[in-house]
Amino acid sequence: MSLSSLNSDYFYYEIKQLNQTATLKPTPSNPSCDAQTLKKALKDDCINEETIINVLTNRISRQRLQIAAEYKKLCGNDLICELEDRLSGDFKNLMVALVKPPAEFLADELHYAISGLGTDEKTLVEILCTATNLQIDYIKHAYEKKYEKPLVEDIAGDTSGIFQRWLISLLSAERSECENVNEEAIKKDIDELKAACSGSKSDPEESVFLSILGIVVNRHPDHLHRVFQHLQQYRENSQNALDEIIEKFTGDAKNSMLAIVKSMEDKSTFFAERLHDAMAGIGTSDRQLIRIVVSRCEVDMFNIKQAYEKLYERCLEEDIIDDTSGHYKDALLSLIKV
Repeated sequence: MSLSSLNSDYFYYEIKQLNQTATLKPTPSNPSCDAQTLKKALKDDCINEETIINVLTNRISRQRLQIAAEYKKLCGNDLICELEDRLSGDFKNLMVALVKPPAEFLADELHYAISGLGTDEKTLVEILCTATNLQIDYIKHAYEKKYEKPLVEDIAGDTSGIFQRWLISLLSAERSECENVNEEAIKKDIDELKAACSGSKSDPEESVFLSILGIVVNRHPDHLHRVFQHLQQYRENSQNALDEIIEKFTGDAKNSMLAIVKSMEDKSTFFAERLHDAMAGIGTSDRQLIRIVVSRCEVDMFNIKQAYEKLYERCLEEDIIDDTSGHYKDALLSLIKV
């Protein structure tokens, strides 16, 4: 099976389950006709950005990969290379992101996060904590194929301590895929977390970390959501609630654990906050904005938009309009429209 085929299936896996929460859904199209349209729109002397937006932001990832294959047959050139040569700025980056196979796109984002000076820990957490087992396997496959080195080796070489252990555990992709709610298992996890939290008086114990780690990396997200939801009342009545115990850790370990718990409690709110962070203050973290819009518009962007408005009393569209411009802005808005 080719990498493109793998990546097509990868995104379609979530679309089948979450289609009602996506803002970008499959539409009838002809890949050959779309490739012809893009060929005309990418002429050197007359780039038609509106046409490019209309095609690429109204086709799901599986359809865009088909268009790219047809474009290669039609023109003999790679569509990504053509977009990189003829477009510029954040608009170019967004269009290229749309044409990449999804797992390759996220593999590139992980590589960027651990390349050069420093590490973008938040991006590592964002991608790996919210991916399914299937997605993590495809991302690892795409990463090793492109960078000729296992993803786990690069992440292990760029991180350390508890944070490293979190990420390596997540990369094992061994989280339960059983969606049936098991009340006994939920109660067992709740009791274990309560006991671990109550037992930590000042400094965080290794047992606390191991309890949180074991539950988070091995349970189905629906199971975790129930566990964390049930712990809400316990948090309100306990001075040693889970969040407070995690706060006793420091640095990347603390930040990653808080992000993991938050992403499991409410993934839509987690991504809404990440989008807001990308546009807050002076300047825009366009890479973060592009990554979240592209990776979530076919999955759960409708829910993320609702969470965003609830949190900030503003529509996501309003902030995108205020913070971006031109064809880049138009393309983002097209991807998140309902």
